[in-house]
Amino acid sequence: MSQSLTRAALVTETRSWIGTPYRHQGSLKGIGCDCLGLVRGVWRVCVGREPELPPPYAPDWAEATGADTLIAAAMRHLAPVDGEHIGGGDVLLFRWRDGYVAKHAAIATGEGTMIHAHDGAAVCEVSLSPWWRRRLAAAFRFPGIAD
Repeated sequence: MSQSLTRAALVTETRSWIGTPYRHQGSLKGIGCDCLGLVRGVWRVCVGREPELPPPYAPDWAEATGADTLIAAAMRHLAPVDGEHIGGGDVLLFRWRDGYVAKHAAIATGEGTMIHAHDGAAVCEVSLSPWWRRRLAAAFRFPGIAD
């Protein structure tokens, strides 16, 4: 945990998760995580104790309720960012289609890429391509970023 959190520290920590296998509801580097677990794990290292734990959730949790639970949780603990001003270490939330709730998370590198976990693959760094940008529902900044 750092007194003065930097974007570089967030990106470095997030990149250290690359190769972690996908595990639904997991949040342990090298052991397994899902997209939310990646954000939670980076939070624990860079910010400190998690402000709240997610309840158990099924892979189709978002469709079951229709509530934008992920965005609501982000609003409680992160600072909203204009999607045109995404920087390294920012948390990105995605909708698979217009009208759907946001149910995928990633962390931006600030270099035109993002790091995320998805079913069937290990945590990886991919281009923040137009395909992803069209699905961006919201972006947020971790608390306490000094730069």
